[in-house]
Amino acid sequence: MDILQERKDKIVAFMKEAAYKPLKLSELAVVLDVPREDRGKLAEILESLEQEGLIYKTKKERYGIPGKMNLVVGRIQRNERGYGFLIPDDVDAPDIFVPADGMSGAMHNDKAIVRITSKEINGKRAEGEVIKILERAVTKVVGTFENSRYFGFVVPDDRKVPGDVFIPKDEINGAKPGQKVVAHIVKWPDARRNAEGKITEIIGDSRDTGVDILSIMKMYDLTESFPDDVMAQVDSIPDTVSADMMKGRKDLRDLRVITIDGEDAKDLDDAISIEVLPDGCYRLGVHIADVSFYVTEGSPLDREALKRGTSVYLVDRVIPMLPRKLSNGVCSLNPGEDRLAFTVMMDIDAKGKVLKHNIFESVIRSSERMTYTDVYKILETEDRELMERYAHLTDDFRNMKNLALTLRRRRMDRGAMDFNFDEAKVILDEKGRPVDVRRHEITVANRIIEEFMLVCNETVAEHFHWTGMPFVFRIHEEPDTEKIMAFAEFARNLGYPLKGLHNIHPGALQDVLERVKGKREELIVSTVMLRSMAKARYSHQSIGHFGLAARYYCHFTAPIRRYPDLIIHRLIKEELKGALSEEREQHLTEWLPEVARRCSERERAADEAERETEDLKKVEYMKERVGEVFDGIISNVTSFGMFVGLENTIEGLVRISDMYDDYYIYDDKRYMLIGERTGKCYRIGDPVRVLVARADVEARQIDFVIEDHVKGGSDVSRKRLSHRNKHQV
Repeated sequence: MDILQERKDKIVAFMKEAAYKPLKLSELAVVLDVPREDRGKLAEILESLEQEGLIYKTKKERYGIPGKMNLVVGRIQRNERGYGFLIPDDVDAPDIFVPADGMSGAMHNDKAIVRITSKEINGKRAEGEVIKILERAVTKVVGTFENSRYFGFVVPDDRKVPGDVFIPKDEINGAKPGQKVVAHIVKWPDARRNAEGKITEIIGDSRDTGVDILSIMKMYDLTESFPDDVMAQVDSIPDTVSADMMKGRKDLRDLRVITIDGEDAKDLDDAISIEVLPDGCYRLGVHIADVSFYVTEGSPLDREALKRGTSVYLVDRVIPMLPRKLSNGVCSLNPGEDRLAFTVMMDIDAKGKVLKHNIFESVIRSSERMTYTDVYKILETEDRELMERYAHLTDDFRNMKNLALTLRRRRMDRGAMDFNFDEAKVILDEKGRPVDVRRHEITVANRIIEEFMLVCNETVAEHFHWTGMPFVFRIHEEPDTEKIMAFAEFARNLGYPLKGLHNIHPGALQDVLERVKGKREELIVSTVMLRSMAKARYSHQSIGHFGLAARYYCHFTAPIRRYPDLIIHRLIKEELKGALSEEREQHLTEWLPEVARRCSERERAADEAERETEDLKKVEYMKERVGEVFDGIISNVTSFGMFVGLENTIEGLVRISDMYDDYYIYDDKRYMLIGERTGKCYRIGDPVRVLVARADVEARQIDFVIEDHVKGGSDVSRKRLSHRNKHQV
């Protein structure tokens, strides 16, 4: 540890003492016995600690620890409606609600200090106000440029950005109204004024093909191309595995190993093998691409991979964490090719318990590249042609299915939660226009891989938890008390009371999911429950995974597309070879928390970008179908209308203001809309036929109207709908 860090730690420790009262710089210098000639250095250290949020300087220029001054340091999560939450740096501290008038110009993900204005009482979340912004997270804004006589402004695509960004005339740099642009922020917003910026890039006309996806990529810092030094390193990597590379590894090339993945997948980073032992136990082998052999720590490839954090699967393209020569080539477990791997071999009994395991470096040769569809057809429909073609593997598939179902039962029995949300597959033409949206089916073949990867990740996490060495775990904290109380009331009103409310166990939530399965309320109950949960994230601490009801969990099985998995592979190698020195351990202890934080941030950004591109194409798809009628199911009922989900997973809103046949009253206890005159009810789960009234691509909003209110309604109803569309398209 360097001398500067020692001084910082000493000052923080001194201020944390119970007897400490906030002191001025001159007073601290006296108490800490700092010579007069070194007081400038002390001021620099205090300023650095203040910037890190470890100490706080009051208006009277006295220094203290934020926690002892009713202050909390953390990152702002801003909602598009203006309010936000402070997520404290202290992972054990609860989130703090910040109302819109207390944001003081803070933007999404800014590091800030919040003063507590209302403490947590009876499960109600504490409230606060931003008093200082320590670090700005948003440095640029992507949006649509608009012009006026004396200045320009950018309307942000990201609705979490507060207000438009003001652009002075001399900073417009050739942008024209209606173009998508990137504006770098010169002055950040405060409580009284909007942000000010300058145009640094023109993406293109907002109506041009492809500009929509490029704008989303710019918003989330997603880049398809790699820097020159990264590509130079990639060029030096051989395309094949040589004998020298295999030295010291266990040779598993004669073992029957296969990959099972989607039809479109090209980055095959996991393969599996299975044997039934004489005692009836299964020997499951999970073989993961050894990316760490090629991506060495601190290299250009490694720095770029950490910057990206994860591969991103947008609706029309994949933005890989690693260049394609690695992700689709020498690291991908392609059939018939020798590949370096990390193997976790597990002996599992008939109840799904892992009796013993072994983790080692290996070399494998996948015998087949299977798809989920083909494995499903072999197991469930007994497709004759496929069964003949893969006759040498059919017994393996049956054993895999039996083991996967056993592992799943064991997980469910311990209380793991299983959300059954439908996924969508958007089909695009060569110009990027959506031509179809389909429901993506999850089959037994998907479940096989899911269960095998889960048990492998748990086994690795538990193994390294007990070594005590620095590690990166995947954690999921218990839900916030206020959120779970709100969900419990919601579920009870729908007839699904929650057990053990004050010391919630995931099994109690799983019980609700089981009771609601197949019922009309299943989707909304699952959705509201999921929203009451904390988000899973990466951490250097092992505190378990609430949703999986797992005491130990990590991400080990996808190093081609996730940086934490790559880090874990390196750590395993160091542990296997006994190469972890005291100095190295200290370095990892200090470095891994920041790696975990960054990877969690990039994962969230990837998720949001993927969801935005999918939502964008869904709205574009429905824009071409305005006036068409679809069958749907009411998925949620609110005070302003009801959401209707279609068979293809697309969801739209029927506004109360568009329900022309009656005046509807919202029953907030039973989540129903009731016609005042007719008594007609609309409830969650009711089937309805809806007409597509409007699809707003910019707002990502689809509006439906009930078909009967238009086709069977009055002339006045039809005129109102026509008038609304005419003025809102």
